[in-house]
Amino acid sequence: MAHSTAEYRKSTAREYLESICVAVILALFVRTFVVQAFKIPTGSMEPNLLIGDHLLVNKFNFAPALTRAEQMVLPIDPIRRGDIIVFKYPEEPERDFIKRTIGLPGEKLELKNKRVYINDKMLDEPYVHYLFPPGEEGQDAPSDFDVRVTYGPVTVPANHYFMMGDNRDNSQDSRYWGFLPREYVKGKALFVYFSFGDEQGGLSNLFTSIRWNRIFHQIH
Repeated sequence: MAHSTAEYRKSTAREYLESICVAVILALFVRTFVVQAFKIPTGSMEPNLLIGDHLLVNKFNFAPALTRAEQMVLPIDPIRRGDIIVFKYPEEPERDFIKRTIGLPGEKLELKNKRVYINDKMLDEPYVHYLFPPGEEGQDAPSDFDVRVTYGPVTVPANHYFMMGDNRDNSQDSRYWGFLPREYVKGKALFVYFSFGDEQGGLSNLFTSIRWNRIFHQIH
């Protein structure tokens, strides 16, 4: 009887160990291949994404498909204009950036008076924010020689994208560092799962600094 009890305990311990191992493997799989957490560090995407927003990024929907069968079975999407994606910064690939997809492969892109033109047609961009709106002058306003005002025309190469921040006068994007290679794309931003405002107050200010209205805010 004692022998049977020892075997039972050993079997139970093994089951717990196997369950923990499976959970760890699944967590690593999800973290590596499916989703990634990302924190907004700058105001380049304001007012749509704020400093202190914590996002979940879908890494799976832009994953490369090796075969036609994978393309048919797996929910893999093409990158579309307007997608907000996280990618490796081309000039420092160890850093992650987040911007909106504006120019697609093969398209002609140009900025005239801050307005984006795709294949000679002005792009409707309701998400854009300007410190100095087109046509308005102010102190330290960008000049006509500034890439924030005039850029191009350029043609987006194959397997590359032209990325821009929504906060157009305060964004380090493709106007400065060029086109984004497809292989540097990490995933599409899904939603804000948490958001902090002023993080300077320490623990005493922790609760009041939470932006409750932004939790589960969908990104588009």
